[in-house]
Amino acid sequence: MTVMTPSDALVVGSGLAALSFALEASARGHSVTVVTKRAAHEANTAYAQGGIAAVLAADDSFDAHVEDTLKAGAGLCHREVVEMVIRDAPAVVGRLVAAGVRFDGKVGGDDAIEYDLTREGGHSYRRILHAGDISGREIERALLETLRKRSNVRILEHHAAVDLITSRGGSRKGASAPGDRCLGAYVLDEATGIVQTFLASVTLIATGGAGKVYLYTTNPDVATGDGVAMAWRAGAEVANMEFIQFHPTCLFHPLAKSFLISEALRGEGGILKRVDGTAFMEAYHPLKDLAPRDIVARAIDSELKRTGDEHVVLDVTHLDAGFVERRFPNIHEQCLKFGIDMRSMPIPVVPAVHYLCGGVRSNLDGETSIPGLYVAGEVASTGLHGANRLASNSLLEAAVFGHRAAVSMSALDLASLRPDPSEVPGWKVGNAVPSDELVVITQCWDEIRRFMWNYVGIVRSNRRLHRAKARIASLREEIREFYWNATVTRDLIELRNIATVAELIVECALKRKESRGLHYTIDYAGLGGGNEPLTDTVVRRGDLVG
Repeated sequence: MTVMTPSDALVVGSGLAALSFALEASARGHSVTVVTKRAAHEANTAYAQGGIAAVLAADDSFDAHVEDTLKAGAGLCHREVVEMVIRDAPAVVGRLVAAGVRFDGKVGGDDAIEYDLTREGGHSYRRILHAGDISGREIERALLETLRKRSNVRILEHHAAVDLITSRGGSRKGASAPGDRCLGAYVLDEATGIVQTFLASVTLIATGGAGKVYLYTTNPDVATGDGVAMAWRAGAEVANMEFIQFHPTCLFHPLAKSFLISEALRGEGGILKRVDGTAFMEAYHPLKDLAPRDIVARAIDSELKRTGDEHVVLDVTHLDAGFVERRFPNIHEQCLKFGIDMRSMPIPVVPAVHYLCGGVRSNLDGETSIPGLYVAGEVASTGLHGANRLASNSLLEAAVFGHRAAVSMSALDLASLRPDPSEVPGWKVGNAVPSDELVVITQCWDEIRRFMWNYVGIVRSNRRLHRAKARIASLREEIREFYWNATVTRDLIELRNIATVAELIVECALKRKESRGLHYTIDYAGLGGGNEPLTDTVVRRGDLVG
């Protein structure tokens, strides 16, 4: 058994939520170990083009941002969470700038920075800070550079978390057992193939989203829902997994792999049109091209089904060509690689899975239903997003809750909570051997992603959901058998996790007997399709077998 030296905090993930936690915790003198399954910069954060929402303009207000968020969330946002996060946004910006993030703007006469704010769908004012169209990459760069200089932070790349370690092993009957506590995680070191035991007084899961559960996604390959699956297996409560946000505009090209076309293009005046050049969003919403994402995605889906076209187009050719190139240099460069000059040609786009609005349930400090286990970022269900995320609230949420979790942790007596390695069972290999049938992983992975796209997509029905449930139940047994008999690899870990997350999404979708926000079903045409109370969809370990 390989047991690593216990830390005050173990962080799983390396995006903005993880790094915000590590920055604050290490600044307070705590030892922090960050494990991430790829290179540290390969996180969902690095792919965020738009930016971070914050009320900074004189004509904007916290109240306006709150109302925009509540409206987008379709009645399921938790107001106290929304107000807390939005009012903390200016402080978030200050912390990021202090850590070296360079947002676009100019220095005023009194040396104050006047930020270049843009607008995105669902926002009533310009309030999106950005760094060109690579905002996430700039945030990731700055925070990693700062953290790598701190002696009390170690960042271990190519280390894939397998499962959480709890004091009583969680519970197969529902939530974690009384008195249970998270002690750390079993982590696969890919270089050696050895599963190591990482112990800590506090564990933060910040593993991002689950876009790879679907066939088409804007997410990078790391987004396999690992944190949700691990937390659920340990007995944590999971909520609102039915709310999967489809980004309306993913580049449509046979050689392009899930390249996002930022909503900021529509914020600057871009217009969605059919292939024949006809604008169509006016027929769907008063805000037209700046309607919330769920409405735009369904509108595009409807147009494609009605016309039989493979894609629609996003047209910015009426904007100044020099402005388009300066404002969106990365998108311009990527489109040119595929023969599309967006200064003079409309961009072919289709919807793709973009963001998980549900996740592991947490409170205002990121604490889960398992003591010692925190969550932050896309993996968490905080109550901010409700049934649909407002554009650019995600980076804000990640930074707020990563910071708050670190502050909360600092109030604990970490020394008394540090696990005793002698009392923690080591990783048991058992009779597992390297598999010579890796085709099983590929086949199961492809099948899950395809039926999730076809049966649990933008528009759903009970019939399709039950078909998906039957398929995942069958595959689950096959995957479980393979998992317990084969040596653990990252591919196997990810397959096991996407199967769990797929099942949680289907289960939550079947529980919601209405169409609300991102969950749109033909069996329940509108809000409150019955006498169901307006509430979150919460599932626990005992709700599913596995």
